[in-house]
Amino acid sequence: MRCSFRYASCQKLGVSDRPHCLPGFSYLGLHRYSLTFCVRRRAHVFIDARVVSELLEQISQAAAEHQFEILAYCFMPDHLHLLVEARSSDSDLISFANLVKQRTSFTYRRSHAERLWQKGYFEHIVRNDESTQIVAKYVLENPVRAGLVKEPLDYPFSGSLVFGREQLVDLWHERTS
Repeated sequence: MRCSFRYASCQKLGVSDRPHCLPGFSYLGLHRYSLTFCVRRRAHVFIDARVVSELLEQISQAAAEHQFEILAYCFMPDHLHLLVEARSSDSDLISFANLVKQRTSFTYRRSHAERLWQKGYFEHIVRNDESTQIVAKYVLENPVRAGLVKEPLDYPFSGSLVFGREQLVDLWHERTS
């Protein structure tokens, strides 16, 4: 089964706690997803700008190869949030997520002795009735909720590979109700 490597959350779960694929959903095509990847042993590795920059480059390359856009990203100290949108009917979320983990792991292991990621990842299919803007704000506000910064755009390890800084500033001033 293609989805057997995903876990329902970042907690260590037993084999019986692995989620099943959404019935009738192929994870192919023009969809949006919110993804969370957790660092192994919840180590604080995303506090180094060089590490974040190197891994973001690998994520960007994987996104281009699998025809996804990174609408929002947030490297929290011990996990990563991505809001992605497929750009093709051939876009395959599972292949993309696996490539992200593979490439970022390889890059990280070049300068660190330990493995980067926990097994699996959490994904949420963004429904058609869910606003991309609201989900992006949620992703980018993670550092504020964690007490790391007072304003989302003050956090150095979050942003978008689609929207510029001015567009993100506008995001905070728009109503999302």
